[in-house]
Amino acid sequence: MKLLEGKTAIITGASRGIGKGIAEVFAQHGANVAFTYSSSVDAANALENALNTAGVKAKGYKSNAADFEQAQQLVKDVIEDFGSIDILINNAGITKDNLLMRMSEEDFDKVIEVNLKSIFNMTKAVQRTMLKQRHGSIVNMSSVVGVKGNAGQANYAASKAGMIGFSKSMALELGSRNIRTNVIAPGFIETEMTAKLDEETVKGWRNAIPLKRGGSPEDIANACVFLASDLSAYVTGQVLNVDGGMLT
Repeated sequence: MKLLEGKTAIITGASRGIGKGIAEVFAQHGANVAFTYSSSVDAANALENALNTAGVKAKGYKSNAADFEQAQQLVKDVIEDFGSIDILINNAGITKDNLLMRMSEEDFDKVIEVNLKSIFNMTKAVQRTMLKQRHGSIVNMSSVVGVKGNAGQANYAASKAGMIGFSKSMALELGSRNIRTNVIAPGFIETEMTAKLDEETVKGWRNAIPLKRGGSPEDIANACVFLASDLSAYVTGQVLNVDGGMLT
C-alpha cells in the first residue's frame, strides 16, 4: 500500500544520511519528492535519477534553508515544477560541538541559524500554499539532544529544543486549517557520518540503547511516512522519539 500516493514533499538536506533515507522511502510510498542540498551536486544528481527511475517525479534544488529569500524562492520553484506542496520535512542541520568555555559566538550563531532559523524560513514559505489548500503536514527533525540536552552540544541542543517549541506553536496556529506540525527526535542513527567513528565508541553507544542497536535512516523515514500520511490525520503538536528506547 502506497501511503503517500500523489502527494508532493519537500525534504531539506536530502543528498545523504537521514534526508536521503526519507526521500527514498517516500518515493517507495508514491510521493513526488523535491529535495534540497547544499554542496553535494553529484550525490544530489544520483539521488534525483534514482528516484525518477522509481517511477515518481523528483528534483533536487541547490538551496540554503537558513537563507530567508532562498527558502521563499525554493517554494515558488517547487510550486511551479510540481503544482502543490503537501508535506514539508525540515531535515537540514549541522553540528559544531564544543564545551561552552571553548565555543565561539560564531559556532553558536551558525548552528542556531542553520538548524532553527531554517525551520522558520521554510514553514513561513510553505504556509501560504498549505493555507490555500487547507491541508498539509510539516515534520521537523529535532533530536534526543533537544529533549534531554548533552554536554558539549549547548548550541545544537538549544536549536533542537527551540524547534520543538516552534512546532508546538505552529500546531496551535495552523491546526484550524488542517495543517499538522509534528516533531521527530532521532536517537543514535547510523549513517556514513557515524561510520567514520571509532568502532569501540560506537559499540559502547549501542550497548547503552535498550534495543541494543543504532537506528537506520529507514527507521526515521518510516516514522516520517506515518506523520506525513493520513494515518496520522488526528496527530499534531507531538514529539515522537525514534531512539530505540534511549529516553525511556
